[in-house]
Amino acid sequence: MKYDLLQELLTLNDEEKLVLQQKREVQKELYTSQESFIVEGEKFLNNRMIMVRKHTRFVPFPKHKHNYIEVNYVYNGTLNQTVGNEKLELKKGDILFLNQYIEHELEACSEEDIIINFIIKPEFFSFIFSYLTTENMISNFLISSIFNETQNGEYLYFAVSQIESIQELIEKMIIEIMKPSLLSESTIKLYMGLLMVELIKNSDKVRYNEESHKHQTIVESLKYIDENYKDATLYELAANLNLPHYTLSKEIKKATKFTFKDLVQEKRLSVAKELLVNTSLPITSIVEEVGYENISYFYRVFKSKYGYTPKNYRDEILKK
Repeated sequence: MKYDLLQELLTLNDEEKLVLQQKREVQKELYTSQESFIVEGEKFLNNRMIMVRKHTRFVPFPKHKHNYIEVNYVYNGTLNQTVGNEKLELKKGDILFLNQYIEHELEACSEEDIIINFIIKPEFFSFIFSYLTTENMISNFLISSIFNETQNGEYLYFAVSQIESIQELIEKMIIEIMKPSLLSESTIKLYMGLLMVELIKNSDKVRYNEESHKHQTIVESLKYIDENYKDATLYELAANLNLPHYTLSKEIKKATKFTFKDLVQEKRLSVAKELLVNTSLPITSIVEEVGYENISYFYRVFKSKYGYTPKNYRDEILKK
């Protein structure tokens, strides 16, 4: 029997029942512990990188921001909202990417309006950089969302209701998150990567706000680090980009708030952590594999980052 996703989503959840029974407004405390209305992803993610949540119907949602990247997807009906100073009407099948610096408010949805909110930690998208081989609106948006120190509010609105491949991918992701299996995390990453590719292929159907900025140099720098972390150097990257190394260094620091060395170290430690968890390689081999020559220094920076020595980290993970 085919899983009836629409029927499940049309069913009233507890928050919607309270709204209808008591004619309540949005209860701010469900979404944030801060004085200003910044919706906190931690209230929903439970240590995950991505999840979906049905938007609460029957009540307007006041002006707010998020501390994560939000993706609104209209599964059924319509969604009317004001993003920044622009009024947008999303129709069934449309997608809206919102970074964590933009403010928006939503009109009340009716019973038939089913809106799916993807709640995504910005770092979830790190793996996607390896797929984005050219400058495009998606890569620029992600770079701005993750590293933009100027904190520009940005959105991308995709009118893609007629693109069957995109609609199928999103429905698969929703089901995978709502009904998880052993390989769901890996599956969702693959689906999200494919979704980005499909959206790029349909970039003629995108609308975006004027504050969006290009960050091609930073995109290329992050890709270089992702692919060459073991022996990456600022001088080689600068030569690849035809820029003086000191200019590139300043641009990276301005855009990301981190030095080139910091970014390389972050990538090396991330890979080392994965190798500790997913392989039985000796720690000395892992140190060499990620590009460190001094094992004592590796131990020191690893413990500073994760709170455990590499050996203790591996032991703790194996206990679970």
